[in-house]
Amino acid sequence: MNSVMLSQRNNIVPFSNNDSEIVSLPNIVVSTTESKRRVEELQTFVEEVMVKGVDYGLVDGFSKPTLLKPGAEKLCDVFGFSKTADVVNRIEQWESGIFAYEVKMTLIRKDNGLVEAEGLGSCNSKESSFQQQDPYTIVNTVLKMAKKRALIDAVLSATRSSGVFTQDIEDFPQAKTKAIKGGGGQVTKAQLQNIFNIVDEMNMPTDVAKELMKMTFGVERSTQLTKKQASDFIQDLLMLKEVRTMDEQNHID
Repeated sequence: MNSVMLSQRNNIVPFSNNDSEIVSLPNIVVSTTESKRRVEELQTFVEEVMVKGVDYGLVDGFSKPTLLKPGAEKLCDVFGFSKTADVVNRIEQWESGIFAYEVKMTLIRKDNGLVEAEGLGSCNSKESSFQQQDPYTIVNTVLKMAKKRALIDAVLSATRSSGVFTQDIEDFPQAKTKAIKGGGGQVTKAQLQNIFNIVDEMNMPTDVAKELMKMTFGVERSTQLTKKQASDFIQDLLMLKEVRTMDEQNHID
């Protein structure tokens, strides 16, 4: 009895040894020309419609701008997405003042009702931006920050715009900026002007800004900052500015 008959009797199906079989990758459904056109349209929209400092921010040390919440909202509108947010995980320890939320943001196409993308975002009251605040007064702010991060994550995925924007400012790895306090050369005039503008926009007293800078970097004057320190300080100020904006919205709501 040959091996083929034995295999059939034992219900064993041998692998094919036919070397002529070819396994191919899926076909590209979007042409190179169409792909380039979409990217160019997105870049044109960013340049002509979106506002620097409102819809996106530029931070020294990063080649691409970072997408902010108003910009993400605009992209949702122009691409025709509706949004739904679900809290998938939450920690609310009222006794110890610890609050944490994880949110899933779903983007749905308005034209056909199909899900285009999902994004995840989390935030907790132990983050550095909330250290000087009463945890019981920022619960809603923490939740909104998680929603915002989920929104940006979903928008970057749905619009394929990660080539245009980088990830959210507060999600940058801290090692890139805080691991090395010195070095990198002297702070630039453009960085100093950026710091002054943000402080002015927040109506932050000069002595408060100086104290924050001294606590973080151990310097008395902004001109003593290095490029790396200045970049880090700008990120901290932008984050603080956004937190304050959310606090103001909470009072309005």
